[in-house]
Amino acid sequence: MRGGQSSVALPPHSGASATIRIEPPRGFFELRLREVWAYRELLYFFVWRDVKIRYKQTAIGVLWVVLQPVLNMLVFTLFFGRLAKLPSDGLPSPVFYFAALVPWAYFSSSLQLTTNVVVDNQRLITKVYFPRLILPVSTAVSGLVDFAIGFAVLVIFTLAYGIKPTLTALWLPVLLLLAVFTALGVGLWLSALNALYRDVRYVIPFVIQFWMFASPVAYPASLVPWRWRWLYGLNPMTGVIEGFRWALTGQGRPPDLVLLASSGMVLVMLFGGLIYFNKMESTIADVV
Repeated sequence: MRGGQSSVALPPHSGASATIRIEPPRGFFELRLREVWAYRELLYFFVWRDVKIRYKQTAIGVLWVVLQPVLNMLVFTLFFGRLAKLPSDGLPSPVFYFAALVPWAYFSSSLQLTTNVVVDNQRLITKVYFPRLILPVSTAVSGLVDFAIGFAVLVIFTLAYGIKPTLTALWLPVLLLLAVFTALGVGLWLSALNALYRDVRYVIPFVIQFWMFASPVAYPASLVPWRWRWLYGLNPMTGVIEGFRWALTGQGRPPDLVLLASSGMVLVMLFGGLIYFNKMESTIADVV
């Protein structure tokens, strides 16, 4: 299947043959989300495939999902908490860092996988038609398995420190959805660009490293002056991380201004990513 248009002849159903014509999007805002829903079974297959590949023939498997944020938490607690003595907004340092590293681990891994998903599936893309949008969506969804494992350990960790959940925990699904949309929105831009320019994948590790230090993972957002807090919130992961700490522990003030700015930025990135990805979809098969 190449970019452009083609016709597919189907077996006759009522004495006459039916023809399905596949064409690129005509309108600028033609996102074809209904078509993605029609292929939801294929989406489920891709998600299940990604999960099986991730854990098949691995030495420690699920344990690595737990070890990675735990080891990072220990390093952050030692260097940023004990040596640099950065504030933790009244939370125990291990809980403060762990609550940020779990959503950040999901975002960083999903962003890397989503960036490479089009190139990694180039043989499939050039042979059969399906909504290409399913590929980045499947990687963003499959990463939720790792997140669920890490989040379960995080809950046990907070309970061990005597921090019990409050009504603020009801915000956790909303914040998780914000993290998913952030990874998907940025991933749509990068996956399309990576199909055109293969060196994009080499820039991603630097982008993720820079983004982590631009996010309140190792320090609280309260260090940023209040008048600049809304500007800092334009980083979508700022609202996600600060929101997770507040929702999980129930301590501190809600990140209302930061969360509002982050939500607005996520909508812009996601909508723009959908438009750009669908625009590039008609040429991806020719250049991938």
